[in-house]
Amino acid sequence: MSPVRLSSLVISLAAWGLVCSAFAQNPQEAAVQTGPPALPASPPSLDVPAEIARQRQAVAAVREAILKSDEQRQAACWQKFAVNACLIETRRIRRQALDPLAQQDLVLNAQEREWRSAQREQRLLGKQPETQAVP
Repeated sequence: MSPVRLSSLVISLAAWGLVCSAFAQNPQEAAVQTGPPALPASPPSLDVPAEIARQRQAVAAVREAILKSDEQRQAACWQKFAVNACLIETRRIRRQALDPLAQQDLVLNAQEREWRSAQREQRLLGKQPETQAVP
């Protein structure tokens, strides 16, 4: 296995470790957990946006590490005879590493939409009069 391929494998595994540990509550859960946790059923209204923002930052940090390693792999490709084949492989590796992050972004977007909808419904319920006149 080439050093570039080995380093990309190590970086990908490290990135997954960062994602899992960022979403886990303790180290034992980091090894088992595969994605961001679902938000609690009745969380305090101020903690949900902060938790989503924290998870987005973790995903962004992992994405940045993946893109940095991709740049290094691309630079190494230009030193090889088969540049195009190497670049194609590098793009494939990058896509494989970024696809789970895109899925996590979709999950976070759905959680944020759900939270915003719940907040909007609470605001609308607060605007309605409690006792309506009976005709």
